[in-house]
Amino acid sequence: MTCPLCAGAAAPFAPGAARGALRCGTCALTFVPPERHLTPQAERARYAEHRNDPGDAGYRAFLDRLLVPLAARLSPGAEGLDFGCGPGPTASVMLGERGFVVRDWDPFFHPDEQALARTYDFIVCTEVLEHLRRPAQTLERLDGLLRPGGVLGVMTLLLQDDDAFATWWYAKDPTHIAFYKEETLRWVAASRGWTLELLPQGAAVFRRRG
Repeated sequence: MTCPLCAGAAAPFAPGAARGALRCGTCALTFVPPERHLTPQAERARYAEHRNDPGDAGYRAFLDRLLVPLAARLSPGAEGLDFGCGPGPTASVMLGERGFVVRDWDPFFHPDEQALARTYDFIVCTEVLEHLRRPAQTLERLDGLLRPGGVLGVMTLLLQDDDAFATWWYAKDPTHIAFYKEETLRWVAASRGWTLELLPQGAAVFRRRG
């Protein structure tokens, strides 16, 4: 099996690993093989159960793990995209309150192709990377959507304890199929010529070459 991120060789991750997960020997991505993925219909149904609401103070605090440091790195009035916004776009609302102009896109709930036909100063991907079936192609697309010097802010819990993977709640979500270590994010940055700034609590900021 080849890695969907770097096309490197992958092998079984560990005995008892959730859903037959594999580990790439090049970029250290841990991923669930395609035959264990949900159907798109089942995946959409699970996302529709999410109750992401701009009026939810707890959810706003969760997103601010990324949005506060991201906003500090942007110019006033910067234009952005919430990529994978889900059924209840919230990051775009919160960034709009800070004076930024943000569009929403999601393959199931906001499939606005016009939003993908232009470029942006920044893109946010909150709890998106772990759902990607083809992360290499998605990151290539995001690179093309960013203007020179543009910023990509992401949130995904990093895999830190390999021994606990089989019981890790994050790995038990059937829509989570790709798990990143710190070295995986560093591989992503190096492979694209981006810089990487790791932030607390699963947030990270990439910056595209100028």
